[in-house]
Amino acid sequence: MDAGRDGWIRVPVGDDAARWATRADSRPVLLVVHNVTAATRLLDILPLFHDDLRVQLLATTPGSSAFRAGLAELFAKVDVPVVPWEQAVRLPVQLAISASFGGQLAALSCQLTILSHGVGYTKKLATPGAGSREPGAGSREPGAGSREPGAGSREPGAGSAPVFGLSREWLLGEDGAPVVDALVLSHPEQMERLRAACPEAVHTAVLAGDPCFDRVLAARGHRERYRRALGTHPGQRLVLLNSTWHTESLFGDGGDDLLPTLLPRLTSELPADEYRVAAVLHPNIWYGHSPGQIRIWLDRARRSGLTLVDPLDGWRQALLAADVVIGDHGSVTYYAAALGTPVLLGAAPLAALDPDAPISDFVREAPRLDPTAPLRPQLDTLMAEHQPLPSPAEFITSHPGESAARLRRLFYAQLGLSEPDEPALLEPLPLPPYEPPSRTAPLRVATWLRGSGKVAVERHADPRSELAGGGEVHLAVHEDTRDPAQLAIADVVFREGSATDPRFGSPDRWTAETLLRYPHSALVAYVTSSSACTVRTRDGQLLRLTAESAADPALYASALHAWLAAGKSVEELMPEGLTVRTGSAVHSVQVTSVRVTPA
Repeated sequence: MDAGRDGWIRVPVGDDAARWATRADSRPVLLVVHNVTAATRLLDILPLFHDDLRVQLLATTPGSSAFRAGLAELFAKVDVPVVPWEQAVRLPVQLAISASFGGQLAALSCQLTILSHGVGYTKKLATPGAGSREPGAGSREPGAGSREPGAGSREPGAGSAPVFGLSREWLLGEDGAPVVDALVLSHPEQMERLRAACPEAVHTAVLAGDPCFDRVLAARGHRERYRRALGTHPGQRLVLLNSTWHTESLFGDGGDDLLPTLLPRLTSELPADEYRVAAVLHPNIWYGHSPGQIRIWLDRARRSGLTLVDPLDGWRQALLAADVVIGDHGSVTYYAAALGTPVLLGAAPLAALDPDAPISDFVREAPRLDPTAPLRPQLDTLMAEHQPLPSPAEFITSHPGESAARLRRLFYAQLGLSEPDEPALLEPLPLPPYEPPSRTAPLRVATWLRGSGKVAVERHADPRSELAGGGEVHLAVHEDTRDPAQLAIADVVFREGSATDPRFGSPDRWTAETLLRYPHSALVAYVTSSSACTVRTRDGQLLRLTAESAADPALYASALHAWLAAGKSVEELMPEGLTVRTGSAVHSVQVTSVRVTPA
């Protein structure tokens, strides 16, 4: 196989097909990838063909999706032969597997299996483009909600938009016969909706569970690892925001346009040491606008500690790690509810959903976020009073843990091959890279002395906010802040780095230079790990602060500043150390004198 100038791999067709591979008897399986969203489900099922030399995997994209960005990188990662669509339809393939509709799927002459790339088939289309298989006929992406009056009503005939994946417009070809040979469903309720919407395709339906949710269920035991990977410390609550795509989603501007203001509000209203904030955005958002544009749009929240989770590799791990999810009518929010995680709906456009789908009941019943009210009380009340709704866990899959076996049985029957002797298994969720919050926005810090060597601290990533509850307030600013004027008035200046980073010389040298650079500051701190930092006070004391528990050690520096600002001395902290409280978490911090030198 040779790569052409356009990057596609040309695979010989017809009588020459056997010449392009060492394994001439391998049976080709074609993965039809519409976009990155659909690709995630196809990646779920790839391990079902592992170690079988009788199967040759190929990939193609029909080019019908408006969201094709990111596919080249994904294909390079999977590293299987990728062929142009016009050639793919002519290949002697026995089985094609897709996780979406659209594109000339009817042009494939082989067995065609389609899986859902979400929680079953739940969304309606803005315009059906009835009978057309041409790209661009109406909206060919799921989630484009109907705006017609009455859409979302349970009254018969209410709303005219068909349900993506369960309607005649999607399932039947021009001859009235089903385009698919096997339509994979995860629950019998989808079968009933299929029977009502398109009885001609009922015989193609196969109940085979949900491989995505099965991978999530299998990884529940690793929750704490995923939390640590996201830099979530003991005692912290991880708030995860999730948005599906389209204008009426949480990220969209067709509804309340909530997310652009909600994210910076969360990172400023929630105490930085008690809450961790992350966001998972639908791949169509991520790749439709580009990751760079998303980071630009959400820059303020990111500088305040928000982490944007990779929508391909990291969203399931973040979902397992979350303590609470703020979401919308998308699949990820429904998966969260199925796990028993507390959910607040920030957007809930019923018109976008099949009124008979269980997710519609969930959207009606789930608690709503009040964007006009303070956010912390809403989240705390939800987590304290949460009672999981039974519907999501019941209707996502009728065969939890069985999707690998059921899907492999289906695929190999379509290929006319016997199944391998080994059990059918899915890939475990990988451990994401360590990604602690990057917080360079100035911090408004409130402190309270609670006794001998005891300081309570509450930090907020917004120097303009007025903190409730009194306390002494000071300003702590990261050296890499965008606003140098804040450094000029900061009480505490800090940064992170290796103790041997040649750019800063050493913690001793950096602290000395920084105190000279910012004469207003009373204390500077160089953070060298998740449990230690070196600080220098204005009177020249060089100290090492260490704790057994993981946290942001710049927190300890602010606690020490509060202690000294109250007229206390470092000597009073030895040898017992400093006790720092943030919410319910208590950190025992050892204070060690490194040496005393003039700054």
